[in-house]
Amino acid sequence: MISVSEHRDAFLAAAAGAAAVAGSYLVTGWTPSFVVRPIDQALVNLTPGPIVTTAIETLGDAGHLIHIAMAVAVAAGLFAAVAFAGLRVAARTERRAAGVAVAGVGSWLLAAGLTGVSTGALGAALPAATVVGVGWLPSSATPSGDDPAAARNSSAVVDAVRRRTLGVVAGALGFVGAAAAARRALASGDDPLPDAPRSEGAAARLGELETAALSVESDDLHGMVSPIGEFYNVDIAEFDPEVTAGEWSLTFTGETGSDRTVDFDELIDRPVEHRAITLRCVGEDLNGPKLDNAVWTGTPIRPLLESIDPQGECDCAMLRGEDGYYVQFPVDVLADGFLAWGMNGKELPSGHGHPVRVLIPGHWGETNVKWLSEIELLSVEDDGYWEERGWEGTGEVKTVAKLWDEGITELGDGRIELAGHAYAGTRGIDRVEVSTDGGDTWTDADLSEALPDADVWRQWRHVFEPDGEREVVVRAVDGEGTLQTEDPTGSVPDGAAGWVRRTVG
Repeated sequence: MISVSEHRDAFLAAAAGAAAVAGSYLVTGWTPSFVVRPIDQALVNLTPGPIVTTAIETLGDAGHLIHIAMAVAVAAGLFAAVAFAGLRVAARTERRAAGVAVAGVGSWLLAAGLTGVSTGALGAALPAATVVGVGWLPSSATPSGDDPAAARNSSAVVDAVRRRTLGVVAGALGFVGAAAAARRALASGDDPLPDAPRSEGAAARLGELETAALSVESDDLHGMVSPIGEFYNVDIAEFDPEVTAGEWSLTFTGETGSDRTVDFDELIDRPVEHRAITLRCVGEDLNGPKLDNAVWTGTPIRPLLESIDPQGECDCAMLRGEDGYYVQFPVDVLADGFLAWGMNGKELPSGHGHPVRVLIPGHWGETNVKWLSEIELLSVEDDGYWEERGWEGTGEVKTVAKLWDEGITELGDGRIELAGHAYAGTRGIDRVEVSTDGGDTWTDADLSEALPDADVWRQWRHVFEPDGEREVVVRAVDGEGTLQTEDPTGSVPDGAAGWVRRTVG
């Protein structure tokens, strides 16, 4: 039979586990030194591909929240187990110090073992040890569950123990909330991103794009450039690698005439371009929000590839990032790519691959490896990360015209303005057609000015007189004259397609 004290210890241990995770977060923030990070990475590596695909299809962005919640729960459970051991040691020895030592040292060893950071591990160890030290009571103060009569005759003691336990648990939960609030406050005070090296020409390109934008009523609809903080971001794990420019290098290996390693200083000393490049997420819904555009500062990859004399019968290469992600590309497609170290004139933020990522024109966003560290020339083809999980891999984007909520606006004169963006990769957008009668008749929408960049979206706008509810349909024609596919498909395995339909009025 489980005693009252063991039930109480389990309750306290759970509070100690939550406090340990919160303490680690307070000290390290959302970095690889946070104790949840290695658990999250393990879950990413161990989750079978079909489950990942199903989660993306059915849960969307909520899948990421569930994923990180699982990692936090596992971490809290591990520290709770250590704290429970400390409470049990204290109960057996009747020595508070023994329990505190087991909980504190054990939590420190666990945190250090998970993260490889000894000093940051104190952030988890101290809260766990504190909860054990404050919450433990000697056996003389805790009625035994094996003696019901004694328990009934000591109701005052029971009430006192309960109040003490609830007070400690409440304090631990208060610490969890305070740690989260403190971290948010620290994050809000982060320094703005510095200018990217050799980004002087980016401002002119940004101005060119904004000048090309249409004038629309909605203030919430992106123009031709997405702000860095609003640019969509999807990764295989929740924690970004921490790589400084001084530490970074790109190594060419495998089937080459000669291996080569390029460091950051050498990279930024190469010819610089400021390219407008749009990215779309392969896992998004047809009319989902994961489509954005930026001006990227970097250098073409073709001269570097030519310098190492690519060989191998498959004429293909595997790109790898510091986060463990990998994608295979044909060499001739890769040669059109771009190594970027700047975004809208600023350094790449961590979430977008600081210090260097690759951008491959016209391909889905997931193929543009962040934190790029190696390009291996292969002798035979091999599957990339998402191909192993049932997706197409490195296919070209599909043509799409978007009509988001923020693009539907009632004007002062009663007319309705429709506005959005259309994208077809390197094929470009020739026109966008809008129907306000469910697809019976079509009208060409106004389009933003075409830009010289091959891989960039265009903005569209159409205004009409409403007369009750209307089914609005939007479709695009790419630069090769091909009409956007009508039939709707899901995102798996090669991206969502179909005409966007909305009820308006």
